[in-house]
Amino acid sequence: MNEISPARVRVPCSTSNLGAGFDTIGLALERFLDVSFTPDASGALRVVRTGTLRAMGDGTENDIVAGILKNRLAEIDVSVSGVLTMHSDIPVARGLGASAAARVAGYDLALAVQRLPRDDDATFARAYMKEGHGDNAAPSLFGGLRAVAATEDGPIVMSLPLSPEVGFAYAAPSVGVSTDEARRRLPSVVSHGLATASLGKLAALLQGLANADADLIRIGAQDELHAPHRMALIPKATSVVEAGMDAGAWAVTVSGAGSGLIAMCDHADADAVAEAMHKAFDEGAGDSDCVGFSLRPSERGLERVEL
Repeated sequence: MNEISPARVRVPCSTSNLGAGFDTIGLALERFLDVSFTPDASGALRVVRTGTLRAMGDGTENDIVAGILKNRLAEIDVSVSGVLTMHSDIPVARGLGASAAARVAGYDLALAVQRLPRDDDATFARAYMKEGHGDNAAPSLFGGLRAVAATEDGPIVMSLPLSPEVGFAYAAPSVGVSTDEARRRLPSVVSHGLATASLGKLAALLQGLANADADLIRIGAQDELHAPHRMALIPKATSVVEAGMDAGAWAVTVSGAGSGLIAMCDHADADAVAEAMHKAFDEGAGDSDCVGFSLRPSERGLERVEL
């Protein structure tokens, strides 16, 4: 009979796109999803959620981690019985890769409870297939600034240089944006000229991030493939962008599919930029559920944590 053991994994959040890096570029950031499983003889899987997951209650239906754990162990004829504890400080459905982090955590946790070694290639491949792109899964799994390129032999992940002088500030309204809805807003066809211009902006973005070049980052963030269409879904987006720029940001753009916005700036200005953006989202609304904070890049990706 197959036996499973207690295990715990930790995964960072990520911002993706950063402007012209649509579906290609992602960066791991220091907010984390922490998941542990403790088996028992109860005959049922129970979920305990804290942090930003608290509002989801204690059910297992539609839970990404629980679903992956049950499905992967069912393949070895193991019925999951025990307590799945999840704590997150990643805002949900607001552009910081919460679903990709959950997939990475779930796939590795299913290995860890079997006392099997990590299989990062398989974990990434599964997350990529389910997400439809790897710009969040790659940094959550491997850490750092990552690019993902589709090839005939499957996606490949590349590590990219990032200057420590680049700071990041994030803010989001209380309402989230569905990734599916954000994708439905995108045009199905773009002109050859727009695609070519986007390639040049991507080159500027990568060079700017590597060298903390404010002018190049500003150019690289001026995306036309996805950002304008998604900005339209975010309340107060225009005023929040202006507030961030006035506070010293080099550029402000949509984080992932939204509803969060991510600013790139001098690392010394990140707290002030985040505060200004947060205040702009909250202006006149008294909205205690909108958020704003500075974020540090995380070189750590997925980690197994000793219990």
